Amino acid sequence: MDLSSVLYLALPLSVLALTILYLSHRRPGPAKQPNSAARAGSFYELMKNSHRILDWTAELLAASPTGTVTTFMGVVTSNPSNVEHILKNRFDNYPKGDRSTTILADFLGRGIFNSDGDHWKLQRKTASLEFNTKTIRTFVLHNIRREVAGCLLPILAAAAAAGEVLDLQDLLERLAFDNVCKVAFNEDPGRLAGDTDQGREFANAFEEATNLVVQRYRHPFLFSWKLQRFLGIGSEKLLKEKIATVHRFAMRVVRAKKRAEARGLGDDLLSRFIAEADYSDEFLRDIIISFVLAGRDTTSATLTWFFWLISTRPDVKNRIMDEIRSVRSKKQKPAEATFTLDEVRNMDYLHAALSETLRLYPPVPLQTRECAADDVLPDGTKVSKGRPVMYSSFAMGRTERIWGKDCREFKPERWLENGVFQPKNPFRFPVFHAGPRMCLGKDMAYIQMKAVAATVMERFEVEVVDREKEREPDFTMILRVKGGLPVRVRERPAEGVLAA
Repeated sequence: MDLSSVLYLALPLSVLALTILYLSHRRPGPAKQPNSAARAGSFYELMKNSHRILDWTAELLAASPTGTVTTFMGVVTSNPSNVEHILKNRFDNYPKGDRSTTILADFLGRGIFNSDGDHWKLQRKTASLEFNTKTIRTFVLHNIRREVAGCLLPILAAAAAAGEVLDLQDLLERLAFDNVCKVAFNEDPGRLAGDTDQGREFANAFEEATNLVVQRYRHPFLFSWKLQRFLGIGSEKLLKEKIATVHRFAMRVVRAKKRAEARGLGDDLLSRFIAEADYSDEFLRDIIISFVLAGRDTTSATLTWFFWLISTRPDVKNRIMDEIRSVRSKKQKPAEATFTLDEVRNMDYLHAALSETLRLYPPVPLQTRECAADDVLPDGTKVSKGRPVMYSSFAMGRTERIWGKDCREFKPERWLENGVFQPKNPFRFPVFHAGPRMCLGKDMAYIQMKAVAATVMERFEVEVVDREKEREPDFTMILRVKGGLPVRVRERPAEGVLAA
């Protein structure tokens, strides 16, 4: 038996032995009932419910009077006061922490989504200035209109003519990847159009690297995956290869962009960072990889859930169509195949429907921080130094204390006041985070999602196959629809809209 085989047997046994040792040497506490919250959050219960971690934690939180539980994996909360405390009031005491940044360091380096302290502040300041300009919003919309009109609509039209069934989730993921690459560094990998060789290699490596990095979070102890990495075996060997491919592509883009600086830079994020200061190639590489990771699947996952949800609610779908027609009717000239920025912004009901989708199916449903110094949360929960602290957006969206008895119902109207969209307190709805780390791409995400949804719905009737079937969440790094979303599409009668 070779060394690799021995390690594959030894590692799980070592983890089990250490876990038993840890549990056997814990200081005895007061006797607890079998159904106590402490037992419910035990290691045994965690293992038993690992395949349904979101539902399990949501059930624990719903049963807790404070909306907070202490489990084997850390403190978990759905209490808005605690969320505000963690993300705003005691922000400095709840960084991402060493465990998370170590797991992602090979892939993201010290990019904005994998850093704390001064290094994070520097990147955040620059990125914040760029994200708040009209130039970048216009650039984002221009690219999504180009991708939708030039690639997505023709694909849907061909499927409609042939009567084919499409996996809408896969289609939207490819669209999102192309678009985020254009926004990040103004290159189109061509996933939706059919792939270039370099684009396919980069996209595939990025996907595999992301999935392999996520596997590190499933190790109870850092040493287990670090040992595999040190020895160059198993998933860590493959991860190293995939990260090298991603970094090689990103460095090529960074260096080419720097060489082109004398001829003028564009409006993409990489160009804006290069124009801001003389950052190193590695710093710029880490930034663009981080932004690609952040924007790659979040919008596509939300749109997939959105199209499934409205397929179950014809009344919501009809109201969105009425709004699209109303926005279009204000144009004096024939409408284009896609929408302008002003038209997108005037779609309040669509904005509400997408927000309601995010409430029920947040793309990143469970966020983790690490306590830097002993603390007490507003609800009285004690948190010791080094303890992981998590807030569950998934559970919060299903909490009666926050949203009322109809919290599990898809109800866009809860976001409207006199027909106008009204945002909610971000600590009740932390889908885009809150406090100093509030998502910079929030407005751009809504612009993209509204533009895609409105354009597709105006041109096509999207019919979900087996729409009565309940869709299960598939949670790795992003909350996707398990098994994809098979749909049939058929073209709507033309109402003055130009063909793509």
